[in-house]
Amino acid sequence: MNLIKNKKRLKRICSKSLKIAIGSGLAIILANLLNLKYEIFAGTITLLTILTTKWETIRLSMYRIATFVFSVVVCFLVFNHLGGGWLEYGVFILIMVFFCEALGWGATISVNAVIGAHFFTEADFSLPFILNELALLLIGITIAVVLSLYSNNTGTQKKVLQDMQYVEDRLKEILAHMADYLRKEPLKHSVWDDINQLEAKIKDCIEDAYEYNNNSFSKHPEYYIDYFEMRLLQIDELHSLHYEMRKMQSMPEQAEIVAEFMDFVSESIGKMQVLDEQLERLYGILEHMKTQELPKTRDEFESRAILYHVLMDMEDFLLIKKRFVDNLDEKYKGESFIK
Repeated sequence: MNLIKNKKRLKRICSKSLKIAIGSGLAIILANLLNLKYEIFAGTITLLTILTTKWETIRLSMYRIATFVFSVVVCFLVFNHLGGGWLEYGVFILIMVFFCEALGWGATISVNAVIGAHFFTEADFSLPFILNELALLLIGITIAVVLSLYSNNTGTQKKVLQDMQYVEDRLKEILAHMADYLRKEPLKHSVWDDINQLEAKIKDCIEDAYEYNNNSFSKHPEYYIDYFEMRLLQIDELHSLHYEMRKMQSMPEQAEIVAEFMDFVSESIGKMQVLDEQLERLYGILEHMKTQELPKTRDEFESRAILYHVLMDMEDFLLIKKRFVDNLDEKYKGESFIK
């Protein structure tokens, strides 16, 4: 798992580094062709603007344009009306940092600080020099945005869908193993380890889903995030359920009924339209248990009480799924989760 995660991280680093290198070089070349002063700054803007996702890059670019106007105004007011040399620049930085941080635009401070340094050094507030700085900014952010659009989002979506299938397959196996445990059948490996491994996998899947969400222009990309977060909540219920089952000293006769119900849930783990049927069957089992003869020994009483808690955990497991389905847009409702 760590090897796969490290490979993903290395791939992202390589992709980002290549974009920054190409983008910064192109920005400097273009600024040089336009005979702009401080042309290397265009490359620096590209470097500072290219982030991991499309939306982050676009948002930051918009913030840079908005704060550029503010920076020019502050530079004009401070550098033309205060004396004291470097004190002027310190006042400019104070105002700029406060303004950007107050708006939550702290990522724009570095570029605005350099723009301020240019105005401080040149002491030039003519229209040509302002346009020079604006051109450097526009070149840098335009190339950053264009390069950020070239991300393999189709491949990311394909992997997310594969991960959804993987999670559902593992959930089926875990529920089937728990049913086998209730039947006192020998288990080939640890259910506890299976649950922990799947939990770690789902957390990685959530990261991939967020990456797809932030790189997608589709209308409802958050579906995949909500899906994996729903599965993560179900994993918490499986932890509780498995913990309860391990405390059982003996298996009451009702254990077979619960095992059959787990098999039923396992077989339809990826389906949406059987939830009401599953919950109805669960409530039927609970009502049936109330009508049965009371346990005669303490072990029987404790085991049946634990079995009742297992069914309560199964109810929570299904209700988590039901809440997710009920909150879906009609576009995403259907036979199965994987679209």
